[in-house]
Amino acid sequence: MRTVELLLDQSAESAVREAWRRLADAGLPSQARHRSPTNSPHLTLAACAELTAPIRWELAEVAASLPLPVRFTGVIRFERPTSVLAWALDCDSALVSLHRRVWDAVASDSAPGTLNPFHEPGRWSPHITLGRTRRAGAFADRRVPELLPTPPLSVHLTTLRSYDTETGALEVLQPRP
Repeated sequence: MRTVELLLDQSAESAVREAWRRLADAGLPSQARHRSPTNSPHLTLAACAELTAPIRWELAEVAASLPLPVRFTGVIRFERPTSVLAWALDCDSALVSLHRRVWDAVASDSAPGTLNPFHEPGRWSPHITLGRTRRAGAFADRRVPELLPTPPLSVHLTTLRSYDTETGALEVLQPRP
């Protein structure tokens, strides 16, 4: 599986890593515990089986539209198959449009039924994961948000990349020359 993700500007990345550290220091699940060199704060837009030439062509146009300013809106929790604590992003028209372009690109050359429905426009909830675990309710304590630093007001999504879940390889998706 290949993800399509956006990376944060350096200041926002530092703030997320500080949140990761604080969660870990408190003994809570944290992305800081993932020691892989590929682990960095990111916004997942979609995932597909393969980045084919037609998909890559469309993603190059998306990459050319970066950086994109966004805002954090606060802490969010998900209880899906895993418990997730994250900082939510404002789903403004520019982010919705960029996400739609990525979704349309991956859907245009992917087999029906192979895309993650949580990434589908209208269902997608833009967020930066702070901690994740299979333990249900791990972040239910009302004091957990108090452990976190205040997210930065001004954030820029700067780089489009893909992560190969089978090989662990990262690839920066560049604009067309």
